[in-house]
Amino acid sequence: MISEKMKVLVEGSSAIRAMFEEGKRLAKIHGEENVFDFSLGNPNVDPPDRIKASIFEILNSEHPNFIHGYMNNSGYEDVRTKIANHLNQKHNLNLSFNSIVMTCGAAGGLNIILKTLLNPGDEVIVFAPFFGEYRNYVSNYDGKLVVVDPDIETFEPNIEALKEKITSKTKVVIINSPNNPTGVVYSERAIKELTKTLSDKEKELGISIYLVSDEPYREIVYDGVEVPYVLKYYKNTFIGYSYSKSLSLPGERIGYIVANPEMDDFENIMSGLNVANRILGFVNAPSLFQRVIADCLDTEVDVNIYKRNRDLLYNHLVELGFTCVKPEGAFYLFPRTPIEDDVAFCQEAKKFNLLLVPGSSFGCPGHIRLAYCISYEKIRNSLPAFEKLAKATIIK
Repeated sequence: MISEKMKVLVEGSSAIRAMFEEGKRLAKIHGEENVFDFSLGNPNVDPPDRIKASIFEILNSEHPNFIHGYMNNSGYEDVRTKIANHLNQKHNLNLSFNSIVMTCGAAGGLNIILKTLLNPGDEVIVFAPFFGEYRNYVSNYDGKLVVVDPDIETFEPNIEALKEKITSKTKVVIINSPNNPTGVVYSERAIKELTKTLSDKEKELGISIYLVSDEPYREIVYDGVEVPYVLKYYKNTFIGYSYSKSLSLPGERIGYIVANPEMDDFENIMSGLNVANRILGFVNAPSLFQRVIADCLDTEVDVNIYKRNRDLLYNHLVELGFTCVKPEGAFYLFPRTPIEDDVAFCQEAKKFNLLLVPGSSFGCPGHIRLAYCISYEKIRNSLPAFEKLAKATIIK
C-alpha cells in the first residue's frame, strides 16, 4: 500500500499532464492533425545546431572518465566557474563558482533549496497564478504554502496583499518571471517594491526571508523587454535556472542555482544545497550536459518563432472577444474564461478538439492557460475551432 501522503498526491496529479494524455487519446480518434493541444509547455523549437556539434566534440575529444566520472555534488568546478563568469559579465556581478550549484533542471533546484531551508510548518509564499507543482515541492518538506491573491489586471505581484501574508513563520517567497502561466514579466518597479517589503519585514520580525526567483523562461522575451536580475536587488536571493527553454532541452534536466554570496548563513546554506543534491537522489546534474552547456553559454533558440505564434493566437482570441493580458515572455496565454467555471470551459473546448488547461490548476480560477509552443501551422489550423468555442460560450 502506498503512503497516505502519496495517495493525496496521486489523486491531485497534474491537470496539465492529464490533458496531454487526453490529447493522445483524441488524436487516435480524430487524427493528430485535427487535435489542437495547447496543454503542455514542451518547446517545439529545435535546439541550436551548436548543441549537437558540442556533444560530438566533447565525446570525441575528452577522456571518458572526464565526461562520465564522479564529481562534486554541486557539479564540475570548471563548469560552475564558466557560468559564474558568464553571469558576471552579463549582469555586472562578482560571483565565483562557490555560488553555483548545478541541478537537474529548475525543479531539482527548487527542491534542494526548500530541502535546505524549510523546517516543518515553515511558510512559503507564492503569487497566484503560480506553477502548480510548487504546492507539491513545499509539501515534500512539510512546509505550508501561502497564496497571495492576484492582481488580475496586470498579474504583477500584489504587494499590499503580500504584506498581510508575511508572518514570523515565513521562510521563503517564490516568484516566477517571465511567468508561467501568464507570460507576464515583472517590472523593475515591482521587483523593487517586493524586495523592499521583504527587507522591511525581516527587520520588523527579526527573521531571514529568502526570495527564490524561478527563471526557466528568462531568455524567452519579446519586444525588447528586459527581465530584472533579482540578485542585484535583495541579498537573500536564489536564482533557479534551467536550459529547458532557452536551449530547448527539457528532457536533459540541466540547470543551476545561483545564491547571493551576501545572503544570511551563506556558507551553511551552500553546504546544505550540496548535501541535498545528493540525498534527494539527484546526486548531481547530468555530467555530459554540464560540459555541453558550459560550451554553449552564449547560444539561444530563435524566440521570434514563439513571438510569431503569440501574435497570431493573441490577436485572434482578442478579436473573438476574449480578455487577455498580452504576454511579454515565456510561451503562454492566460485568457479569462467567458463562463465562471474554467474547468467546465475546458470540457466545452474538448468538443472542438481544443486541449486547454484550467486556471484553477494555477491557483487562479476563471482563466485558462494555452501553451503556444507548437507549430505555427497547427495554431493557424486551430483558429476555426476557437471561433466555434467562442460562439458556444461568449455569444450565447
